[in-house]
This record gives sequence, C-alpha cells and structure tokens, in this order.
Amino acid sequence: MDFVKNSSGLTHIVAALNENPKTLAARMHLGCDAVIVNQCHEDRVDSFQYEDHLIRVICSSARGVGRSRNQGLLLAESEIVLIGDEDIVYRDGYAESVVREFRDHPEADVILFNVTQSAGRETYRNKDHGRVHLWNCGRYPAYSIALRTAKQQEANVWFSLLFGGGARYAAGEDSLFLADCLKKGLKLYRSPVCLGEETARDSTWFTGYNDKFFRDRGTLYRALYGRMAGLLALRFLYKNRREWLADRSFGSAFRLMREGMR
Repeated sequence: MDFVKNSSGLTHIVAALNENPKTLAARMHLGCDAVIVNQCHEDRVDSFQYEDHLIRVICSSARGVGRSRNQGLLLAESEIVLIGDEDIVYRDGYAESVVREFRDHPEADVILFNVTQSAGRETYRNKDHGRVHLWNCGRYPAYSIALRTAKQQEANVWFSLLFGGGARYAAGEDSLFLADCLKKGLKLYRSPVCLGEETARDSTWFTGYNDKFFRDRGTLYRALYGRMAGLLALRFLYKNRREWLADRSFGSAFRLMREGMR
C-alpha cells in the first residue's frame, strides 16, 4: 500500500487494541487524516476513506502502546500530529482548532489540549494558555498531546517501550515522553481548547492498588525524577492516601515504591 503525503497539516495517531478500524473511525468521529495502529493477531497494512479523510491502518501483533504510537509518528508526514486514544469521542471542528492553535502560537513545539475525562479519572483541566514545565507535565495524558512533527524528529523524542499498556511497567509513557521533550529543549504549552470527551471504560492497565501498581509507580518516578524520586513518592502517597489507605499502610506502599525505584 502506498502512503500518500498528508497535505491537510494534521495527522491523528490512534493506538487501538483489537478494534474494527472503520467502526472505530466513526465512533471517534475522526475529523482529519489518521493513522490507526491496531494491536491484534495479524500483521498487515490497509487504508480506507472516512468521510473526506484518508485513514491508514497498521495491524500489528506486537504489543505495547508506546510501540504503536511510535509507528504512527514514523508514518506521519504532516506538519502537526495529534495523539489520540480509542475511547475519545472528538467534537466537530477539533482538527481545525488544533491547527489554529499552532498557527496562533508559533512559539509552541508541543501543545496540551483539554479532553473532558470520565468521572473518577480526572487528572487535569487547562483554564488558560501557559508554559508547561517538568514539575507539572506528569498530569497530562497522551491524548492531550499535539506536536510539530519536525521538532519531535529533530529532538529524537519517542515513546518508551518499557512503560504503558502492554509493556513491562503498567503506565507512564505519556509523562516520560513529555519530560523527554522538555529535557531536549522543546517548548510545551497548555491550551484551554477542548477537543472531545472520554468515554467510560475499564482500564487496560489498572487492576487495583496492588503490589505491582506501587512498584511500577516507583520505577516511573525514578525514571522521571532521578534523585528526587523518593521525596516525590512521599508526596504522591500522601496526596492520594484516601484512595488506597483501606488496602494497605502508608509505610508498606512506600516500601513497594522504593523497591520499584531500585
């Protein structure tokens, strides 16, 4: 299959798991050209038209959401890329809003957009435009991220293959990606523009506040914060203590995070 160059200025990258790509495009209400990387039980490439948009499909038996997003980034030839998830329903005109924000903010290499999160999963809400730094980038999910393709490639920033759904450690590939962008000099900004809504579903990685959860979180904090990992782990545990205090003591949770850091 020949992949033609996207002239619309924006490519939407969607990491999916065992989905029907045509049904998925309609359910998500895709509003621009897209690359769907579908983890399934076969390896093939395909394409189809959804409304006026070219949807390219990579079916892959390889596992790991970071791997899927990297495949999409490698194929994107547009000026701007938007990272998406299969459980987001996008609003009319969202693609134009993304392109407009980059045109209005030429200083931004990466812009983090609002997506209304389902109840109980809220981690952020942008109320204004502003810079994002290393100490506050960890709250943003991958589906908030849009970036200038050339800047990402020049900086050689990619999603980790060790973190995220389907990888060794359960989550955190989005935080590591944004931290790497910052460490390599890219300028990150937040935007109050909302692109869509998250639909409620069971998490593909979260199975409760078990031992693996705390060990994986400790490993992530070491990768993100280095020598500051222990202090920030204490802050995380204290801030979220009401969510998991019924299952274990503060001390046992911290010990597990320390194991993950080591």
